This record gives sequence, C-alpha cells and structure tokens, in this order.
Amino acid sequence: MSKPRLTLVGAGPGNPELITLRGVKMLAQADVVLYDALVHPDLLAYAPPATQKVFVGKRRGRCEFSQPDINALIVHHALHHGHVVRLKGGDPFVFGRGYEEICYAREFGIATEVVPGISSSIAVPELQQIPLTCRGVSESFWVVTGTTRHHALPEDIRKAAQSSATVIILMGMKHLPEIMDIYRGLGKADVPVAVIQSGTWEGEKTALGNVSTIVEEVRQRSLENPAIIVVGEVVRLHPEWLLASGKLKVQSGK
Repeated sequence: MSKPRLTLVGAGPGNPELITLRGVKMLAQADVVLYDALVHPDLLAYAPPATQKVFVGKRRGRCEFSQPDINALIVHHALHHGHVVRLKGGDPFVFGRGYEEICYAREFGIATEVVPGISSSIAVPELQQIPLTCRGVSESFWVVTGTTRHHALPEDIRKAAQSSATVIILMGMKHLPEIMDIYRGLGKADVPVAVIQSGTWEGEKTALGNVSTIVEEVRQRSLENPAIIVVGEVVRLHPEWLLASGKLKVQSGK
C-alpha cells in the first residue's frame, strides 16, 4: 500500500477538458477517488481501472453524505488504501469546503496537497464572452455565495450590490427574486444580469436581462440550479447584447 495521503483536485467547471495537467497526473496516481456530483464522469477515466471510485455528492437535491461523513471516508481510505484524490467541482477552496477536509486529514497525520481548479465563477462568464473586469466598465469583481449554511441570504450580497463591481453569485437561484429586490432598492433596476445554467456542460442555457426583467426571463426559459448569476455592466458586452444594440456586426463567410 502506498503512503497515506490526500490530494484535493479541482475538476474545473464541468467540461472535462478544463481540468489541469496536474489534476490529471494526480488522478493517474490515485488509489481511491472521492468525487462530487458536479464532476464530469469522463474525468474518472484518468484514474487506473483498479482505483476505487466513490460518489459522495448530491443526487436530486438530496445530500447522501454529510461533511463529517466525507471527512471520515477520506481518512478511512487514506489509512487503508493510500492515496486519496478528492475530486471537487470548480476549485477546492472556492465554496468547496476543501480546507475543512485537509484540516481533518492532518489531524490523523495524513499528508495533504491541493491542486487548484478553474473556478466556475470565472470560467462560465468568460466562456459566454462576459469579462469580469474591463477597462472603463468594471475595475473589480465580487464572488459571493447565494445562501449561507442556514439557507439565508448572505449579508455580503447587500454590500456587493452597493458597489460598482461585477458581482458573481453562486448557489443563488433560490434567492434570485430577493437579490434583485436588493438591487432595485438601490436604484439599480436597469443594471444588466446574466443567468447561466450548467455552464460548460451539454445543455447549457442562458438568460439575459436586467434587474427588473431577469426573474421573468429565467422563468420563461425554465432555468434552475446549478446556475451562476452575473450582475454588472459587463453583461452588456455579451455578444447577444451587442448584436441587439447594433454594436456587433455578424460577418458573413466567404
């Protein structure tokens, strides 16, 4: 058996081509892979055939494993099998509880390593050609969770809404009407908004609008979780928005 160790690997936003080379290398060395629901199944093929692949994510909104359960599984497999790769969607340290997992493993003397992943908070808007910052439009961005551990709306969203920054909200679909109410209360009813469901996956869907219209746009397109909410003037740089405004011309092929 190899020496007990834990490697947290960021799987990226979904598309299996968006994992890092380091992440692929760690999967190839894994004795056990614990993976989440937002991990593309094709990534498991990078692990050896004899490697145990254990699903520890959510199915249909139901959490089959609590965080303490996952922590215990990491330690059990590391002590009994060797190298555990904890494969997590996006980046392990961006709303991924990755730090909790390595802290728990360290208590048992297990060596730990982190392989960063491409966060969906950045990649999904980028692949829609929405820049999070753009000279003359936005000089900064916030990445905020849309719900606390107690399922409430975080106070940080109210603070972010007061700024001129681009605001990217993860796990916020449940509170979308409340979030837009906050922006309206600040006199920002015309600020553009994009909601992107299943970014980088097959079946990706997008709704574009502004603070006043986006809830209805989402309803008409039947968007749901997992989705990312982007609020800010940079959304006007989306190609569909530019086409509608006449600022982007469709070039005909030769």
